[in-house]
Amino acid sequence: MQNDLDSNNNVIVFDAVSKVYQPGSEIALHDVSFAVREGEFVCLIGPSGCGKTTALKIIAGIEKESSGVVVRPEKISMVFQSGALLPWLTALQNVALGLRINHVPEHIVQKESLKHLEMVKLHDLVNKYPRELSGGQRQRVGIARALAMNPSVLLLDEPFSALDPKTTEELHQDLITIWKETKKTIVMVSHLIEEAVSLGDRVVLMNNFSIKKIFSIALSRPRRENEVEFSREVSQIRRSFFS
Repeated sequence: MQNDLDSNNNVIVFDAVSKVYQPGSEIALHDVSFAVREGEFVCLIGPSGCGKTTALKIIAGIEKESSGVVVRPEKISMVFQSGALLPWLTALQNVALGLRINHVPEHIVQKESLKHLEMVKLHDLVNKYPRELSGGQRQRVGIARALAMNPSVLLLDEPFSALDPKTTEELHQDLITIWKETKKTIVMVSHLIEEAVSLGDRVVLMNNFSIKKIFSIALSRPRRENEVEFSREVSQIRRSFFS
């Protein structure tokens, strides 16, 4: 593990990281150590309440670790479960929001916002409001908004958990395409083993506020759930999940 933490290619490092929200309160993370390499797609899985989202929030800088060392890049964007769009803004305005807050010149704001909406296949819905979009389309806007900030790391917190299977599968394929095109480092929290194996280079299994095991997924892409190798990876992780 220490060799992994010391790699020059790491963009995120957790070294013996713990999180307690208040002295004497329940532990949220305990002695977590792992690293994420540049350009890697890592999925965090585990039972509800095991610390996945806490770890993601610490990477994002939303939460502060209580002890240990965290190394992360300065530019990080996060996509939440609900998309977190402002209902009074159009798709284009939602994507442009972060750029405008950072005082990016308006001609660049428009160019980058349109480019990233096209990247998520919403170029014909730029003037639609969130209430006029499906759940999958709202998540696409959230992804476009995050990418428009040109982050070093893209974080996703169970972004597809509320979507139907068909929409989820389409977004999986599109996310892998975007990842390959942009070469972004992605860390995603998932509650589905199959989803993590479908998307991740590595799957980090968490339990009891710490890391139980890390699995490397060497399958070529695209990955299909009906293939023997895919089922073998899922079964291996499931055995560890429930042991």
